[in-house]
Amino acid sequence: MLQRRPLPSVVRFNQLLGQLAKLKHYSAVLSLNRQMGLIGIASDAYTLNIIINCYCHLNRMGFGLSVLGQFFKLGLQSSVTTFTTLIHGFVLHNRVAEAARLFSKMVGRGHCQPNVFTFNTLVKGFCMIGNNRAAIQLLGKMEERGCEPDIVTYNTVIDSLCKDTLVDQALNLFTEMITRGIAPNVVTYTSLIQGVCNIGQWKEAKRLLNEMVSKNIFPDVRTFTVLVDALCKEGMIVEAKSVVEMMIQRHIEPDISTYNSLMDGYCLRGEMDEAKQVFDLMVSKGSMVNVRSCNILINGFCKHKKIDEANKVFQEMRCMGLVPNTITFTTLIDGFCKVGRIKDAQKLFCEMQGCGQLPNVNTYAGILDGLCNNQQLSKALELLRELESNKWELNIVIYTIIIDGLCKAGEMVSAIDVFSGLSSKGVQPDVRTYTIMISGFCKRGLLSEAENLLRGMEEKGCSPNDCTYNTIMRFYQ
Repeated sequence: MLQRRPLPSVVRFNQLLGQLAKLKHYSAVLSLNRQMGLIGIASDAYTLNIIINCYCHLNRMGFGLSVLGQFFKLGLQSSVTTFTTLIHGFVLHNRVAEAARLFSKMVGRGHCQPNVFTFNTLVKGFCMIGNNRAAIQLLGKMEERGCEPDIVTYNTVIDSLCKDTLVDQALNLFTEMITRGIAPNVVTYTSLIQGVCNIGQWKEAKRLLNEMVSKNIFPDVRTFTVLVDALCKEGMIVEAKSVVEMMIQRHIEPDISTYNSLMDGYCLRGEMDEAKQVFDLMVSKGSMVNVRSCNILINGFCKHKKIDEANKVFQEMRCMGLVPNTITFTTLIDGFCKVGRIKDAQKLFCEMQGCGQLPNVNTYAGILDGLCNNQQLSKALELLRELESNKWELNIVIYTIIIDGLCKAGEMVSAIDVFSGLSSKGVQPDVRTYTIMISGFCKRGLLSEAENLLRGMEEKGCSPNDCTYNTIMRFYQ
């Protein structure tokens, strides 16, 4: 096209650039556009909008904004599409405040009137950062500017409210939407069903499900998965299984998320044989197992002290070509430690580092807990000192494990030393840390020290729980 004479119209080039942008070849579009400029092909407004879109997706927002200047330089009129693209770019990269400022400038300076796509983009941004109030206010401003909200606008806000368990507000908005003559769709109902499930309103979930079916809006795989996940988390595994069976009857194939939720439900109830059956079913269906599936099953086996079965799943996932992640290694390391197989845990820890998976604070917590519970306190303290010297940001869980180990070993002086040093490290003890220290004092007959610590925790705003009171009362009987 560049070599043809006469040169093709810029419209033809725009068609090519537009298709490349849709295929996400953003850098290539920018490079080709530079070549166009070098031989004198003048960009039009459509070209510049494509370029802005590419800069936005590449997170080069400064360059995207600078293209606005080219509109004025070339005597072109920026459009609502131009500003909406830039606003979308800011939202895409979680820069919602800047998106809102640009929206205000667009409206305040009268460049052009925002349309429903502009509003929807900013509404999505506010919902994305959990600012439901701003999203609802913007919904109201749409009316003021004569821009009618659509199903996307309402779905976005309803979904955000439901995720924040503000179900009553979501239902009110749902009613308002219907009053306006906007028909709900499967996305609307799925969000509402998820919302009511999250707060345990099963009757309301069933009512919404029946209502959507009565309106000839059929649940999709996400709707059913939401129900399965919520039921499993509540321990209602029989009901969850019946939902999966209903999906199959309706010729809706459960996806990985559905099966993962069902398997997790069985694991939570300790029904590991059933969980493994779900896993095997997923394997038999081909490419229906992911790393999360394996992590769920490994975690279930570890929680119920079936470490050999967990290790078998670990080996199996590798045979399937799945790469264990930090969660996989951490879960299995903790499992080995819990059953006293410290050498196996240490071997796996070395293997983890060897294959490029970085340990996190939870990995070290598992190892420290295992060392403390298996009378290897000196190694635990050595590891703690190593982590501190390497400037790891250790949390109260790590220090509580060490304090508990020292108290159980009768090393109260060392426990007090670690406990007293917490504030200088910027770590605040929680109720469990205090309770362990109080228990340690009581077991050594140091009741006045235990009472002083009880008063001290209350003064520092950490409320004792039943376990704390029971611990100290037991030694007064």
